[in-house]
Amino acid sequence: MLGGRPGNSHPAAARTPEGLAPGNLVVARNRKWNGKAHWVVPGRYLGEDAHGWWIFQGTNEFCSRPGAAFYTRSDAVLLVPRNGDWVATFYDDAHPGGVRIYIDLAVAHEWNPIRPHVTEFHVIDMDLDVVRTSGRGVFIDDEDEFAEHRVAMDYPAALAESLEASAAELFQAVTAQQAPFDGTDVDWFTKGRT
Repeated sequence: MLGGRPGNSHPAAARTPEGLAPGNLVVARNRKWNGKAHWVVPGRYLGEDAHGWWIFQGTNEFCSRPGAAFYTRSDAVLLVPRNGDWVATFYDDAHPGGVRIYIDLAVAHEWNPIRPHVTEFHVIDMDLDVVRTSGRGVFIDDEDEFAEHRVAMDYPAALAESLEASAAELFQAVTAQQAPFDGTDVDWFTKGRT
């Protein structure tokens, strides 16, 4: 991982979670490079596989960020990968915008147990997204925001270049339906709904 602002980590935080058990509450917290809060999304831990750790985020969960909040209108599963500067959310057919896969380019993955059966997962959202929708197909989103924040928030050049390369690789992987973007999420949706 190239990313991460030094000195912002919680002492117990780690890239690999410890002690998670299926059913545990996982609160995903995103922030921006400048430290400002972004999305907070609750979910239930499902388990892990070769790709990473899977979290079920069900319908009617309360999600918020500064200036916005809503109750989800579809089920989703979040994949926190073992490697790479990204996280992927897979949505079911009920998503109101037809989104099926939404990959956030994100750095500084940290799992932080905060009490028994409750863990926070933190990342720094780096603007770029790889998205697949039922209507538009696969595309890279928020390149304009990334360009603006790259200057305004002073992203390190090596990190910015790495993120652009990762976005291009993820775009190809989603387009080609390479694992885990090949339907791997279906079994995790089933597990989350039982």
